[in-house]
Amino acid sequence: MGPHWSIFVIVGILVLVLFGGRGRISAMMGDFAKGITAFRKGLKDDSKDEDAAEERPAASISAETREDERTGS
Repeated sequence: MGPHWSIFVIVGILVLVLFGGRGRISAMMGDFAKGITAFRKGLKDDSKDEDAAEERPAASISAETREDERTGS
């Protein structure tokens, strides 16, 4: 029994991916790293937005309370 033809296809694909032109793996890993960086930056931006949203209602309530205290209501 000799090697099956599908083994040659799989090995050929692996060789092309690993040793294909212009550093395909390094380019894929660079894109992967950029995606992770953008994801982390997005998480930080969301947490800043949530913090700002929590502070806004408190400020508006205190402003309303001040107005009520001034009018004597």
